[in-house]
Amino acid sequence: MALPFPDRSPRQSLIPTFLYSSSPLTSKTLGGFDSLPKDVVSPSSSSPKTAFAIPAPSEPGKVELYSSQYYAACTVGGILSCGLTHTAVTPLDLVKCNMQIDPSKYKSISSGFGVLLREQGIRGFFRGWVPTLLGYSAQGACKFGFYEFFKKYYSDIAGPEYASKYKTLIYLAGSASAEFIADIALCPFEAVKVRVQTQPGFARGLSDGLPKFVKSEGALGLYKGLVPLWGRQIPYTMMKFASFETIVEMIYKHGIPTPKNECSKTLQLGVSFAGGYVAGVFCAIVSHPADNLVSFLNNAKDATVGDAVKKLGVWGLFTRGLPLRIVMIGTLTGAQWGIYDAFKVFVGLPTTGGVAPAAVPATELAKV
Repeated sequence: MALPFPDRSPRQSLIPTFLYSSSPLTSKTLGGFDSLPKDVVSPSSSSPKTAFAIPAPSEPGKVELYSSQYYAACTVGGILSCGLTHTAVTPLDLVKCNMQIDPSKYKSISSGFGVLLREQGIRGFFRGWVPTLLGYSAQGACKFGFYEFFKKYYSDIAGPEYASKYKTLIYLAGSASAEFIADIALCPFEAVKVRVQTQPGFARGLSDGLPKFVKSEGALGLYKGLVPLWGRQIPYTMMKFASFETIVEMIYKHGIPTPKNECSKTLQLGVSFAGGYVAGVFCAIVSHPADNLVSFLNNAKDATVGDAVKKLGVWGLFTRGLPLRIVMIGTLTGAQWGIYDAFKVFVGLPTTGGVAPAAVPATELAKV
């Protein structure tokens, strides 16, 4: 027996129906994916010109979409998402960085852990966890908070028809803009983290490592790796958000026979983790050469990109430490999306992604 499916008209909103409520259409509800033409008939009226809008949720305990509270919630979700996950995988990150800097000593993942255990003990596995926690919390705040802001901003500029038709470009532009800002917040912490992790004896952590780094290379030295960091993180984040949104949409469209708004929150969070893990694999491959450059430049004083290419080689830039990074970034990205969407659900917001509506024709928009 065929399963009943709800009407998937071109005007269906991205927002789950459990948040829907009726209200007259006003100019404030127009823009992005929330705009609807005036010829949509209200359920409470037979007049063909009575508009039916889907405003942001206003029930007690729920956060209004695109309000300051909404962006604040996304920012907090980003802090938890990136700060906690990157700190949790500090041992993997430490081995990966050392494999990139000293491959003759750290020849493989297993031997790398063995070398760290022999030389630094159990505590050595979490060397640099403080700059990791603070740096990636700051990055996560900007990454997710500004992504939500720029996604809405660019959707409003494009208008409903083009925002729906070219939604992937909206995801790419929004994530690139957000990551540009996020890396400025991350870069000083990343510089200290790499130095602490790859040069035993340099410092115990952020408190003594930061002043020592500044004394050695000046305050601007903290941003020596900013351009390579942009080269690593912007493609990574563009792939992370655009592929995640696309994968989640495909899962709901082809893999789950139930509309998203009828799925349990547990299933929706499972979809978020699965989509995030697959997106993370793509992210690791795209951003790995720049990741090798960042580790090399932050480890050696006065090093240049040319020095890195000469020492590592083109093949080494693309492959050195890649298997470990695929495992790390896949798990990391899946967990990040899971935590982020779990927090959104906690504050009364829908999870990220879903089946997108068809584009609204320009002729219909002209009637609004």
